[in-house]
Amino acid sequence: MDVFSVHGELVRHYSEYTSSLVQVRDPKIADYLNQEKEQKLRWPDPWLSLNPDFEPGGGVADLVAEGVLRPECERFFRHKKDEDDPGDAPLTLHRHQREALDAARTGDSYVLTTGTGSGKSLSYILPIVDAVLREPVEPRGGSIRAIVAYPMNALANSQHHELTKYLRWGLSRRDHRIRFASYTGQENQEQREQVFAHPPHILLTNYVMLEYMLTRPHERQRLIGAAQGLRFLVLDELHTYRGRQGADVALLVRRLRDACASQSLQCIGTSATMASAATFTEAQHAVADVATRLFGTRVKPERVIGETLRRATADLDPSPGELVRGIDAALAGGPQRDRAELAADPLASWVESTFGLTVEESERADAPARLVRRRPTTLPAAAQRLSELTGVAEKRCEEAIAELLR
Repeated sequence: MDVFSVHGELVRHYSEYTSSLVQVRDPKIADYLNQEKEQKLRWPDPWLSLNPDFEPGGGVADLVAEGVLRPECERFFRHKKDEDDPGDAPLTLHRHQREALDAARTGDSYVLTTGTGSGKSLSYILPIVDAVLREPVEPRGGSIRAIVAYPMNALANSQHHELTKYLRWGLSRRDHRIRFASYTGQENQEQREQVFAHPPHILLTNYVMLEYMLTRPHERQRLIGAAQGLRFLVLDELHTYRGRQGADVALLVRRLRDACASQSLQCIGTSATMASAATFTEAQHAVADVATRLFGTRVKPERVIGETLRRATADLDPSPGELVRGIDAALAGGPQRDRAELAADPLASWVESTFGLTVEESERADAPARLVRRRPTTLPAAAQRLSELTGVAEKRCEEAIAELLR
């Protein structure tokens, strides 16, 4: 799919549709509407950004060999395609996922604030599964070890699928050691009774149903009763809990802690966006303050884990001549370039710097600079900058950037 062509066709068709509704006879109004169209006031250019690469944090197999994870994790957390596929290889973690695992092993509460598609859910599911494997629940103890609350049922449903993939697909019945279930209000009576009769190790829910668990006598007896000594409480998408709703959830967390008699409850939060600050260090302190008030337990600034990015292309400062040659290469057609060729392309490096990454200088002289996501920009704005650098016509620059992005 050519996303640029699709976008252009959508805008063209909708523009034709809206223009066909009214025939403008007044020349001044017609001229005004034409100027609006030319200036793209109705349908501005889309903002573009590249999802960056992440620094690796080691493979699951390596962490098992080091004793960081239980051996079963190597069979569970693999790349799988369907329910009969045991997986061809264990997962490789991003650095922020490994840092989350290290934070979980200390017992500290922590928050993961990384971008979309960065594997935030694995950053708490992996530590939870490992903890359940290491500390099997005694028959008389509470079987619910982790409650994961989502702001929307769609997120809970998606996570249920991910757990099914990792903990059921391609595994024999004897490997079905970790029980998980959803309790979101969508379940029928039979499914609810199953949860009551066999409380899971991991319960996926939302904050409304969590309130009902505390206030409805039967659910409090069966579910909160099974969550005595609760080990983990996860709140996904922390940024959604603000204002009055945030206060309600903060009080809910405190009531849950008391009801579950959890002396060492570990609170975990995730969010793609939590605070706007000049530096990551400032953001860590701001997020830690919010999370501390929300969870009712201290979250240290150093336990606010951000993403560690790396370049997918070479770190170049291309000359105008190199950029011109890159434009010509992008528009020349020919065979598709492989990853190594594209990564070494000066124009590809410029595009990644323009749409993807920038450098945040460290506040300390002895600390290295940090790669961070660059604010989105538009294709015409980037083409104008490239044209100014190279002297190549903006239209040609725009076509070259679009082709390279494809």
